[in-house]
Amino acid sequence: MSHREIMRALSGLLLGLFVAMLSSTIVTNALPKILADLHGGESAYTWIVASTLLAVTASTPLWGKLADLFSKKLLVQISLISYVAGSMLAGLAQNPAQLIACRVIQGLAVGGISALAQVCMAAMISPRERGRYSGYFGMAFALATVGGPLIGGVIVDTSWLGWRWCFYVCVPLAVVAVVILQRTLHLPTERREGVRIDYLGATLIAASVTLLLVWVTLAGTSYGWLSWQTVAMVGGALVLGVLAVRTEQRAAEPIVPLRMFRHRTVVLATIASVMVGVGMYGATMFLSQYFQLARGKSPIASGFATTPLVLGLAVASYASGKLITRTGRWKAVLMAGAASLTAGFALLGVLRADTSYWIAAVAMAVAGVGVGTVMQNLVLAVQNTVPAGELGIASSMATFFRTMGGAIGVSALGAVLAARVSHDLGGAAGTGGAIPDLSTLPAAIRPVVEAAFGRGIGEVFLWCVPFALAALISIWLIREVPLKTESGLERMAAAPRVTAEDVAS
Repeated sequence: MSHREIMRALSGLLLGLFVAMLSSTIVTNALPKILADLHGGESAYTWIVASTLLAVTASTPLWGKLADLFSKKLLVQISLISYVAGSMLAGLAQNPAQLIACRVIQGLAVGGISALAQVCMAAMISPRERGRYSGYFGMAFALATVGGPLIGGVIVDTSWLGWRWCFYVCVPLAVVAVVILQRTLHLPTERREGVRIDYLGATLIAASVTLLLVWVTLAGTSYGWLSWQTVAMVGGALVLGVLAVRTEQRAAEPIVPLRMFRHRTVVLATIASVMVGVGMYGATMFLSQYFQLARGKSPIASGFATTPLVLGLAVASYASGKLITRTGRWKAVLMAGAASLTAGFALLGVLRADTSYWIAAVAMAVAGVGVGTVMQNLVLAVQNTVPAGELGIASSMATFFRTMGGAIGVSALGAVLAARVSHDLGGAAGTGGAIPDLSTLPAAIRPVVEAAFGRGIGEVFLWCVPFALAALISIWLIREVPLKTESGLERMAAAPRVTAEDVAS
């Protein structure tokens, strides 16, 4: 395929990916207003974000497996239609519980869109050339990251719209993406007979991660870290995890094939993906709280304030992809990105309510460069390692572990922030644990609340530093393999045919 043919085929996928990412970022700056209206607290704030990430995490391997079996274009279109349904329902939510449930539906759809976009790209483009096009995907992510908070801020600050339009505004874009995909994306489908989807394995994995997230969110507030509830939840999560592993070992078509972890690159890239996920999702979520709750900015001003993070992400994503395509070398690029991410979080750790904006801007830019360099290119490293017939599940696994890290990280770091703010305020602000509306607080109390959130969020970013450092060490241990020059479809055509019976044996 020529560059023009590839870009035409990717146009619908890029729009779909933009819509999927927009659903997460458009509510970032709106969440304080949303929860003030729905009377939700810090735990609800965390779970509105974490529930979406959890749904993405649980569904991504399933979408990847389906992509190896059925029409990739049809699966993407189904994901987008599901996204439309979830968005419409979210706009109608009347309380935090309803909104969280609707965000789960959105997350299931986003899991399909994000995983399948990577799968389709791997099918069409060789690993050597894929860095160039990964840059376009990274730029779509960056555009959604910078555009989402701004659009959400404008919507929330416009009295005749209101926060519900943060969900409705994405619907027409998703419908357009479905139509474009129908016209531009044409990939062959290889149907295999007698295939079984490992629904039990998917359920056990999701249940294990969910129980762990519930424990992290509630521990320290609803019950002690050392309590019978902790023993029950952590023990239950471990038991479910062991059952999931046993199920995956016996399944003919496992949702997460354990044989893939025989590859050293897959194991180390998985560890790095989990660690990067903590930082990637944590940065966007907690920076929004920082500018609104520690510095008293409006939602739209908060969106503009995070521009350095997004610019760093966009430039690094595009430049790193071009560099990898030109040189064929990717390990040094990934290590530089992980080092930048570590330094960025260390700088963000000094944030306080009265910190100069220029210090925050430099810290955000450095962290953004790290995320943009590492995020897409870790997927490339995994895709370059596995057999062509497993590109779908390999691509989705990289996304799976990144979003799992994000879900766990957001929940754990949100719990740290809630405990820190609660300790510093000691009930003096009279918020009752709810997200405060600074405009309604007495003049004497507002600086106290801003200082508490500024100090707490700075501490959260310091907690992110060891995770980024672990990602750097994992990437350093990866053995670099030259990038292949054949696309996934070409490799499939040249590979011997493998049946479900062969896999089972």
